[in-house]
Amino acid sequence: MSEMRQHTVQCLSPGGLHRMAYVEWGDPANPRVLVCVHGLTRNARDFDVLAQALAGHYRVVCPDVVGRGRSNWLRVKEHYQIQQYVADMVTLIARLGVDEVHWVGTSMGGMIGMALAAQEDTPITRLVLNDVGPLIEAKAIRRIGEYLGVMPHFDGFEDAVRYIRQISASFGDLSEAQWRHLTEHVTRQTAGGGYEFLYDPGIAVPFRKEISDDDISLWPLYDAIRCPTLVLRGAESDLLSHETCLEMGRRGPQASIAEIPGVGHAPMFFDGAQVEIVKEFLLAG
Repeated sequence: MSEMRQHTVQCLSPGGLHRMAYVEWGDPANPRVLVCVHGLTRNARDFDVLAQALAGHYRVVCPDVVGRGRSNWLRVKEHYQIQQYVADMVTLIARLGVDEVHWVGTSMGGMIGMALAAQEDTPITRLVLNDVGPLIEAKAIRRIGEYLGVMPHFDGFEDAVRYIRQISASFGDLSEAQWRHLTEHVTRQTAGGGYEFLYDPGIAVPFRKEISDDDISLWPLYDAIRCPTLVLRGAESDLLSHETCLEMGRRGPQASIAEIPGVGHAPMFFDGAQVEIVKEFLLAG
């Protein structure tokens, strides 16, 4: 089994410098690099199973987007924007010393991937969008807004696990060990012995400004993508509709589509069948 290594890279925002943490798996000299980027309140450790499955083929790099996990928190909360995240990823790729990467992005990580893949001379040459597309459903934005930035205190780890299972039930039928893994890496123990979330509640500041009755459309970005693209959709997702998936197969990069039964937002790659779909697509390139 490949061993995980931890690193940080220094990045710049309009508010100053910050450190972005990342973990990597596989041969550090492998020129084939896969970047895996997590969802809104999650972190790099969501990809542990996928990374280990692909570490024999890639140097797999999983960052904690700024404000999450081991990364610094931004001084100016309004800077928690896709543009900032894209800039940080460009800095990360420069640190890795490669010109091209493959990309797996879950939810927000997929939006970052779309924004970067749409750029001229993008380093992304193969793209996996996990339960996210160029049309973000307003009802999903409202649902996420109900818990984003709310920082409950848990008396113990078991209380935290129960809460994560409740707010993340759409991840699907996960085992007890998998729920504990997801909880362990998104919480931390406080000085008083309780537990709290391991992300900056300030990420909710710009997000809440986007909450409305209207869907968010990013079709111009998607239509500019030229690399081979795979879209995974939880069949019960409220963020990415089946109709949007079909449209993504017809326009822009004309993505391949895979729907995962029994899952909402979003597939977590703990299941061997989900991992195999991604592995087959990436290695075909």
